[in-house]
Amino acid sequence: MDFGVVLQTGPPARDVVRLARLAEDAGFGYGWTFDSVVLWQEPFVIYSRMLEHTSAMRVGPMVTSPGTRDWSVLASLFATLNDMYGNRTVCGIGRGDSAHRVVGKPPSTLATLRRCMHVVKELAEGREVVHNDVPVRIPWVREGRLEMWMAGYGPKALRLAGEQADGFILQCADPAIARWTIGTVREAARAAGRDPAGITVCVAAPAYVGDDLPHQRDQLRWFGGMVGNHVADLVARYGESGPVPRELTDYIAGRQGYDYAHHGKAGNPSTDFVPDEIVDRFCLVGPAAAHVHRLEELAELGVDQFAVYLMHDQRERTLAAYGEEIVTKLAA
Repeated sequence: MDFGVVLQTGPPARDVVRLARLAEDAGFGYGWTFDSVVLWQEPFVIYSRMLEHTSAMRVGPMVTSPGTRDWSVLASLFATLNDMYGNRTVCGIGRGDSAHRVVGKPPSTLATLRRCMHVVKELAEGREVVHNDVPVRIPWVREGRLEMWMAGYGPKALRLAGEQADGFILQCADPAIARWTIGTVREAARAAGRDPAGITVCVAAPAYVGDDLPHQRDQLRWFGGMVGNHVADLVARYGESGPVPRELTDYIAGRQGYDYAHHGKAGNPSTDFVPDEIVDRFCLVGPAAAHVHRLEELAELGVDQFAVYLMHDQRERTLAAYGEEIVTKLAA
């Protein structure tokens, strides 16, 4: 199993670079960031520094979207970083949540996401593609490579990931939900004539190593609120008895809305509806042995990477604990 770290690009940017370097030293091979340029700083500027100050770490957004940059700009950003640092980027992408909603835009449609993934990958790898009804190619790209890893929860999104994406990102560490989503992605891949094993599976969730479970839960409750945004859209689309597992949908019954001013932050007041059980299922808490046990479950389901959301009050200690007690046990 590979390991990644997910950071927010809040100022100062040098702290993001410092944590990425600490993560690589601890055995993490991927450095991800949020991509919500009103709430935080522009990540692609910071990726250049992250790549410069690490030796092999791959970096990218978790996740970008079709609606914040022109697709040619997005492709050129990745292609430029790859040209400078040797194909060390990966594009995590989804329909768009905070980056869209804070500027008054809805999430993109899946049809738009499908087109965006195709256009960005083709351009970043140096091939010609029709964009805005015009044939476009980036002429200076040489041997460029960009994997597109798609995030999603609903049945249609999971099918799209299986049909087109190079990787699948599940933002939830619950084994039951992982089993259903990974199975749906793989079945879609088979139906499309693709090799299901060729799709990299990444589970991303907060992790906090320690013994004070009440404190850990309070620090990580924000994640249930963030996931709840996507779940609320699914319930609105499919209803409470739709195809989405109840393990993912039932807990949002008490949800009263969401304030993006506190998005992705410990102590988010919009997440009081999230019970302890959801924190324990969606996140990794407790001593290192509990983390190893959960990660072994996920590995058996076909998870290739675990990416740690590092938004709590013991970031450095968690990175150190993973490096000393967890990464080495799962890396094989």
